[in-house]
Amino acid sequence: MGKSRAMYKIAALYHFTRFDDPEAIQGPLLALCEAEKISGSLLLAREGINGTIAGPDAGIARVIAHIRALPGCGNLEWKESRSSDQPFRRLKVRLKKEIVTMGQPDVDPLAQVGHYVDPGDWNALIESPDVAVIDTRNDYEVAIGTFKGAVDPETASFRDFPAWWEENKHRFHNKRIAMFCTGGIRCEKSTNYLLGQGVEDVYHLKGGILKYLEEVPEAQSTWQGECFVFDARVSVGHGLAEGPHRLCHACRRPILPEDTKRPEYEEGVACHQCTHETTKEGKDRFRERQKQMALAEARGERHIKVVHEE
Repeated sequence: MGKSRAMYKIAALYHFTRFDDPEAIQGPLLALCEAEKISGSLLLAREGINGTIAGPDAGIARVIAHIRALPGCGNLEWKESRSSDQPFRRLKVRLKKEIVTMGQPDVDPLAQVGHYVDPGDWNALIESPDVAVIDTRNDYEVAIGTFKGAVDPETASFRDFPAWWEENKHRFHNKRIAMFCTGGIRCEKSTNYLLGQGVEDVYHLKGGILKYLEEVPEAQSTWQGECFVFDARVSVGHGLAEGPHRLCHACRRPILPEDTKRPEYEEGVACHQCTHETTKEGKDRFRERQKQMALAEARGERHIKVVHEE
């Protein structure tokens, strides 16, 4: 396949700013994304914007320009990558209470965050003996890859992080804390949270794992495994090359191609990780959902979803 054929540009972005009326932003943003044949997901809240979108180069450029023109978004940063296949099935523009849910109303990344560390300086920091490295992602993300020596909180949701810290903070007495996540957004909140808990020296990887994998040569890397991403690529490795994983559409966890040969696997219904988590009735619902999705895909339907979540 030629390099110019069937190539989608993916833009991952987030920005904390004050939106007085997110709902007023939602309509024009949705209309532009529809017009430019953009897919993916964008979240809007009073605290800012977050999302990953994909589409043609010109369309992505127009949407980014539109977002940068929003109040307080002039210095928006985003990360770009490529996919040979359509990364998303649909377009979703959502209104939410938080653009990344931590459930801590006093956390405010606009007030203060940890020290940003560029990818090129990350190795030297985390190899220091007085630094504890904490992975702030969910357990299924950590399972397929993380930094050498990183602490895994084994949290199922980012909401669980504050409780985990409260139970484990004694382990990090007199340590500097370095945290990382996929693209950086969770660390904006987790570093603010730790500063509010009285931790003095808090750092986070600027641009997240994705920026590190993009910029740091594999020969110098301390990253081990693959990085889970929330699109059809499922995982990426060094240089942001697409990884081997695919997604179980029942539990949304990453699986390897050989896992689809296991007896527990049924497309869209269950995998070896979740087969015991659902009832027969639940699996029947998943089978019907899978059937409807296959029919819609055969008809070439493109789904657009506008969601208001409080």
